[in-house]
Amino acid sequence: MSDAQLHAMAGGLHSAAIRLLRMVRREDRHTGISPPRLSALSVLVFGGPKSLAELAAAEEVTAPTMSRIVEGLVADGLATREADRGDRRKVRIAASDEGRRRLEAARERRVRTLAARLGRLGESERRALARGAEVLERALR
Repeated sequence: MSDAQLHAMAGGLHSAAIRLLRMVRREDRHTGISPPRLSALSVLVFGGPKSLAELAAAEEVTAPTMSRIVEGLVADGLATREADRGDRRKVRIAASDEGRRRLEAARERRVRTLAARLGRLGESERRALARGAEVLERALR
């Protein structure tokens, strides 16, 4: 494959990934959680407890912005603050049981929406996409 073909393929994947994410994100409105809070909650659910600085870095926002997001998550009962076991001066933010439940329900809605779309494809197309997903995972490591 030439550099130009590789570039064109990367452009097509980029475009499809953005459109795919936009499509499944529409399901997030059913959570009642704002996109920034939902994104931060996802980091906590799938990545475990984090300090405010770690969470801000993961979400690529400033500490003051993340502080406001965390305040909202805590106020809504979706996250908790815990003293760090190793250093009581530090605070760790964790997803609450309710936050985990709502995030997992949101993920399931996204997956169901995508599965419905994939169900419209032929069997050989679905097999090709399954193989492509495996290859993409490997490329992203």
